[in-house]
Amino acid sequence: MALLLSRPLRLGTRGSPLALAQARLVATALRIAHGWDEEAIEIIPITTSGDVIQDRPLAEVGGKALWTKELDRALHDGRTDISVHSMKDVETIRPESLAIAAMLKRADPRDRLIGADSLAALPDGARLGTSSPRREAQVRARRPDVQVRLLRGNVQTRLAKLERNEVDATLLAAAGLDRLGRGETGSAIEPEAMLPAPAQGAVGIECRAGDVRVTALLAAIDHADTHAAVAAERAFTLALGGTCHSPVAALALVEGDEIAFRCELFSEDGADHIADTARFAVGDLVAPADLARALLDRASPAIRKLFEGAA
Repeated sequence: MALLLSRPLRLGTRGSPLALAQARLVATALRIAHGWDEEAIEIIPITTSGDVIQDRPLAEVGGKALWTKELDRALHDGRTDISVHSMKDVETIRPESLAIAAMLKRADPRDRLIGADSLAALPDGARLGTSSPRREAQVRARRPDVQVRLLRGNVQTRLAKLERNEVDATLLAAAGLDRLGRGETGSAIEPEAMLPAPAQGAVGIECRAGDVRVTALLAAIDHADTHAAVAAERAFTLALGGTCHSPVAALALVEGDEIAFRCELFSEDGADHIADTARFAVGDLVAPADLARALLDRASPAIRKLFEGAA
């Protein structure tokens, strides 16, 4: 049994079914990597503000920090040793006292449409539920007749609302459905038709920046290609200076020693959008940041106003 000061490694996570499933993935990876037994890791569920506030878009009540601030506090207070995050829900600017030390191999980054075989197959005026500005803008760009309704809650809650006919369709991350054993649910939308959110499908593990021992333990489960791809996507997002109100899509794919990068920005109503592609070396975080600024320079005023804090 591997102990830290004669106790198990304490893993902090949100308490939703998906978050717990991801925490168990991390715990299993650590046990396999280090030959630990079941008692070597303690999973500690922590209720976050994002789990409690379900009636408003995140951007109106604190943004992505609603998913992380309670987990951060537990790390800072020493109640946990690591936090497990869905990387797409982690703010691009993090406390200097914390560090994303590892990422699991990225799962399917695509979205899945539940309620129809494709966006084109949705009936005229269909009600599509989502809380994502990106998904709303992408849907409005392709189907301006569709009525977009706010849909918050965990995966099971959203699917239940769909079953109760509160909406006609919804979009969910394929990775989350797969991790919950719902891989058969919905129709995958290829990135060529609808780019995902930056870091979608990636699970990150965070620890205190000065915790050398824990950092070394986490290095054993770090998937280098995923870490490099997500770092590029987050560098792109950081340079945009956007918020949760800002519809941003990006996907980085590691191909040898290069990254193939695709990105897209939208206006809130989806009427305006701008896209680009680039290739740059793995580990180059300047290139995606430069791409973000170049994209904003060419964007319409309706898009640029959503990124007024751009670096």
